[in-house]
Amino acid sequence: MALRRVVVTGLGALTPIGNNIQDYWNALVNGVSGAAPITYYDTEKHKTKFACEVKNFNIEDYMDRKESRRLDKFAQYAIAASDEAIKDAGLTNDNIDKTRVGVIWGAGIGGLETFQEEVIYYAKGDGTPKFNPFFIPKMIADIAPAHISMRNGYMGPNYTTVSACASSANALIDAFNYIRLGMCDVIVSGGSEAAITIAGMGGFNSMHALSTRNESPETASRPFDATRDGFVLGEGAGALVLEDYEHAKARGAKIYCEIGGGGMSSDAYHLTAPHPEGIGVIAVMKNTLRDAGMNPEDVDHINTHGTSTPLGDVAELKAISAVFGDHAKNININSTKSMTGHLLGAAGAIEAIASILAMQHSLVPPTINHTVVDEKIDPALNLTLNKPQKREVNVAMSNTFGFGGHNACVLFKKLVD
Repeated sequence: MALRRVVVTGLGALTPIGNNIQDYWNALVNGVSGAAPITYYDTEKHKTKFACEVKNFNIEDYMDRKESRRLDKFAQYAIAASDEAIKDAGLTNDNIDKTRVGVIWGAGIGGLETFQEEVIYYAKGDGTPKFNPFFIPKMIADIAPAHISMRNGYMGPNYTTVSACASSANALIDAFNYIRLGMCDVIVSGGSEAAITIAGMGGFNSMHALSTRNESPETASRPFDATRDGFVLGEGAGALVLEDYEHAKARGAKIYCEIGGGGMSSDAYHLTAPHPEGIGVIAVMKNTLRDAGMNPEDVDHINTHGTSTPLGDVAELKAISAVFGDHAKNININSTKSMTGHLLGAAGAIEAIASILAMQHSLVPPTINHTVVDEKIDPALNLTLNKPQKREVNVAMSNTFGFGGHNACVLFKKLVD
């Protein structure tokens, strides 16, 4: 059976640096940091007092207040981003068969805020198990694609992928495979996360995973810098409409790019730390190139996982050098987490979007906040430091890795008819 070609026809974003695609892109190329003191709760007793919150978001722009109270924030974010992507793709009742349209979404944690609120409420009581009847439907990670499906009447495959910070990249790969195998015409895919809570921040702090640069939050996410001290937690959502190429062409859809391939691997090494030589990362990028039928020399740009952790950044760059050899120095490498922070299960989606937009605009966003050279990092690598760089991008890769050793990589390429 011949595999179908898969293209991207719609994009939607709700991020700490922009609540739609245009604002997100403008902030990326202008090097805007989304990090600021946390506004959601009192941080006095917390080690880390800042994060990359979504700003000026009002769910009542998308649904009435009564309905919104039945959704955890991570699902609200999913609705906002998917609405934009579906509109951008021009999907209507007249140009799709809804039985062949699916929703495959990613979330690493799901409704953490709901879980936290309900457990605290119970703990303050007399032991009587009183819970909101929407507690479970708000909390479970699969509920975001369920809401997108019900909102739009899409009756194809509908589920959530959970692989920590690789979740939405895995969702994109699943969606890609469903379409190229002919099982669907269109899939809305991506991911959302809303873990900036007392439990979320406290849990990551206890692991020593977060930056504690409280005196300068806007510079705390500093991938590849020698003084990096952990990631900055972010929140939000990214949505992409993936579509069979012939289906998209038949309905006259705008096409951003083609998905060339996707790869997955496992480090099989440690619960939270990457393998120091990046063996799982080497495998996932090789698997992606193999799936796409491409050579290392074909790649122009890599949006790295680049979380700003001491071990992870070095391991990923070692892996890039191992896979791409001499060509590695010709690739524009960046980490947009320097601006957005780390959106956990939504990271793969918003970084895939950043990769696609870099291809569209022939402009690679910078890795901001770099001031001190890390001697463990090959100086020949172009990390696109502090300023955007003009670059014809015909092929871009987006890397996403998660606790547990989950690795996922997606390759995008300019459409050639």
